[in-house]
Amino acid sequence: MIAFNAAPPQGTVRDWLDQQASTRGDQIAYRFTDGAADLSWASLRDVAHARAQGLTALGMTKGESLAVMMPNGRAALETLFAGLCGGFRVTMINLAAGNDAITYALKHCEARFACVGADQQVQFAATCPDGLRPLPENLDLMAQVPLHPLSSADDALLMYTSGTTGQPKGVVHSHSSLLAGGWTTARAHALTEHDCGYCVLPICHINGLCVSVMGCLISGGQLLLAPKFSNSQFWSDIEAQAVTWFSVVPTIISHLLHGSQDPSAAAKSQLRFGRSASSALAPEVQTAFESRFGVPIIETMGMTETAAQMLSNPLPPAARKIGSPGVAMGNEITILRPDLSVADDHEQGEIAIRGPNVMKEYLKNPDATRASFTPDGWLLSGDLGHRDEDGYVFVTGRLKELIIKGGENIAPREVDEALYAHADVIEAAAFAQPCATYGERVVAAVTLCAGSTVTSADLIDICTHRLGAFKAPDTVYVLKDLPKGPSGKIQRKKLADMMATRALGD
Repeated sequence: MIAFNAAPPQGTVRDWLDQQASTRGDQIAYRFTDGAADLSWASLRDVAHARAQGLTALGMTKGESLAVMMPNGRAALETLFAGLCGGFRVTMINLAAGNDAITYALKHCEARFACVGADQQVQFAATCPDGLRPLPENLDLMAQVPLHPLSSADDALLMYTSGTTGQPKGVVHSHSSLLAGGWTTARAHALTEHDCGYCVLPICHINGLCVSVMGCLISGGQLLLAPKFSNSQFWSDIEAQAVTWFSVVPTIISHLLHGSQDPSAAAKSQLRFGRSASSALAPEVQTAFESRFGVPIIETMGMTETAAQMLSNPLPPAARKIGSPGVAMGNEITILRPDLSVADDHEQGEIAIRGPNVMKEYLKNPDATRASFTPDGWLLSGDLGHRDEDGYVFVTGRLKELIIKGGENIAPREVDEALYAHADVIEAAAFAQPCATYGERVVAAVTLCAGSTVTSADLIDICTHRLGAFKAPDTVYVLKDLPKGPSGKIQRKKLADMMATRALGD
């Protein structure tokens, strides 16, 4: 097997788990904040193989979908590795997606069997299509049968996109691309067997699964897995469990920044870095976080289609560029014009990626798969941005989220960043609303820290000063919470729909 920092991983997830178990044996691999017993490499291999044999004895064929409806925890992790070791297409169901989206995913993936958590039984019953049944609890006690032969090109993971512009698309990753997702993380952040990561993001999302779980598998280190993010437990968990790095999203960074707790000296001394992904991190928030807590934040960028990471800033003391998710590490990045020619430095275009971590396809959707790739194999991200002379990419927004006011494109991100300039703003999101004069107008919504006296008019004035009156929002709604996906990423379309309905009601 090839060292993770030399070249993309070869083999399958089963190969890597078997090697880690043979090499590290009783060393702890995964730990849990909910009180579940630790999992050593050897014990994880043993339970994964036993349950994979049970699935095979049930008649599951190689490559068929195995639906997983379970929250973060030991059971979900064991199920994930059992499915991967058995040669099945593990289909992680987003428990927060809503019943319609869950029903669609369960039907579309054509799974015959589902692993369902105790607290998800009611939700499963409400979303289960005909022909899908829950698995028995005694899988590891069933017939011991040979496992299916596996290759690196075989299907490993099926994960559905959020479906904000239509039906969710099922992203298929092979063993090769899934392992590469962990490898790009390990390579960018120099992860070793001495590191312990902290995962508070759901592993039904690509960030939690590839960055944290697969990053641990590739590096041979440890991972502390939490059921979910807890502002009150975050720093104490890091200190108590000797965590050296964590992966979160910008909304979590903002909530920590506005929280009352600080990391202890011991926690700060052991932490190498924190990692931010899934959406843009406002420069003011990053700077304030690092100034207060003394923990460097490495901004990155990824997609479900790229097994998470596609860009990353380097670790200190190398140059990090605030406002950029970094440079390509482990894959190639280019900026393309609308005619698919390569843009010059500092010229805006669509960000495209090519590399070992790119998906195989969208399940049962050849048209969408074909439309997502250029003839020479670049995956189109749907994100606009430019690259500077040092290779750092700067993202200006999503193509589908651009606000087109009077024929001028306005990126919601620049409005977000202007709003985050006020210290009381915890969450912010700009979006378009219809306008009889300009076609679309700029609107935004924020959440504020407790006791804040800042007004919507104050925030509009800040935006006007920083961006000019044309780009400043006409209205800023102050809400208790903004709608977010499973990773904590604010969902602009859902927010826009929600506020449009509210405007009609008014």
